[in-house]
Amino acid sequence: MPERSTPDQILVTGVGATTPLGPDATSTWEAMLAGHSGVTAVQHTWAQNLPVRIAAGLHTPPEQALSRIETRRLDRCAQIALISARQAWAQAGRPDVDPERLAVVIGTGIGGVTSLLTQEQKLREKGPRAVSPLTVPMLMANSPAAWVSMELGARGGARTPVSACSSSAEAIAMAIDLIRLNRADVVVAGGAEACVLPLPLAAFAQMTVLSKRNDDPAAASRPFDIDRDGLVLGEGGAVLVLERADFARARGAQPLATAAGAGITSAAGHITASDVDGQIRAMRAALHEADLTPHDIDLVQAHATATPGGDLEEAAAISEAIGTHPAISAIKSMTGHLLGASGALAALAAVHGLRDGAAPAIRNLQTPDPATELDLITGETRHTPFHAALVNSFGFGGHNVSVAFTRA
Repeated sequence: MPERSTPDQILVTGVGATTPLGPDATSTWEAMLAGHSGVTAVQHTWAQNLPVRIAAGLHTPPEQALSRIETRRLDRCAQIALISARQAWAQAGRPDVDPERLAVVIGTGIGGVTSLLTQEQKLREKGPRAVSPLTVPMLMANSPAAWVSMELGARGGARTPVSACSSSAEAIAMAIDLIRLNRADVVVAGGAEACVLPLPLAAFAQMTVLSKRNDDPAAASRPFDIDRDGLVLGEGGAVLVLERADFARARGAQPLATAAGAGITSAAGHITASDVDGQIRAMRAALHEADLTPHDIDLVQAHATATPGGDLEEAAAISEAIGTHPAISAIKSMTGHLLGASGALAALAAVHGLRDGAAPAIRNLQTPDPATELDLITGETRHTPFHAALVNSFGFGGHNVSVAFTRA
């Protein structure tokens, strides 16, 4: 790789979330450390005839944190993004930043599918006059980023990576680039997803990638376990506030962690298959940009969806790119798979892990797959000082993203 200059330091100064484990970042993190599960049986009548009837829905309905007008005008995905962004912005101390130096990057894998399906049903049942005039702005994939930018008055760009399950990790990588290219001083970055609905559940089930443990939802998501049988669909979001270090220090901000670098690669191969080589290249690229060695990494928040093939391929990629020494955590065992928002939530867990010296155990990991030689965290939360963490996020289409964080 070519030589490069040392990058300006970028600090994480705020985080926010609403997830299957809690209505905010703090409650979500505490639930992770306690090993709680957000996976439950889907209670809606529409789920009765589906082959898979479990999912990880939001712990707290969005309407409890929003006004009636916001609930009516925003798709559930945008609602999640707005709630998460407000929390992150508040924790960051609401930076007094030039609006043209403030950017927003919110990724999503699917976007406003709730509005799309709801309005299509109205069209079919009641005719075109029943369709809401708000349908288009509600279903747009860029709606979450747009609403957050309007909330914060951000005029430095509102961007929306749509890269399947790696969307929000790519959003964080883009935020790092925007600051390093001196196009922004502060970037609000993350992701949101809301698609626990009949069509997505049926479609993922038809792909045979979902766990079918309908009789034991909390035990369904089993990353790296020998008896894993697929992922669990989840919904939620997470947002981080990233700042140029000198800007953050000048205003007295308290950093949670450092966003050290990111790597993005593509497989250019199969539309859904995992890409071990691309994952390795993404991790190595993140290390290079962060000026870290494989030995520096002592924690990995793995993508770890609990699919039979995907977990082993990621394990092989980690072993090759980093080694077998880092502690491996996998929060999808508790939250399910938040698709486009999953990378941002894993980043939140990594940031908190570096801050607190703690990494959640992998829930439901009773018998580790013998083909995996990694240091998988089992049983209870591991409490030890962590200095550098890598977050992996991979998506259909051959998208591979790794983001490196270091202790503040």
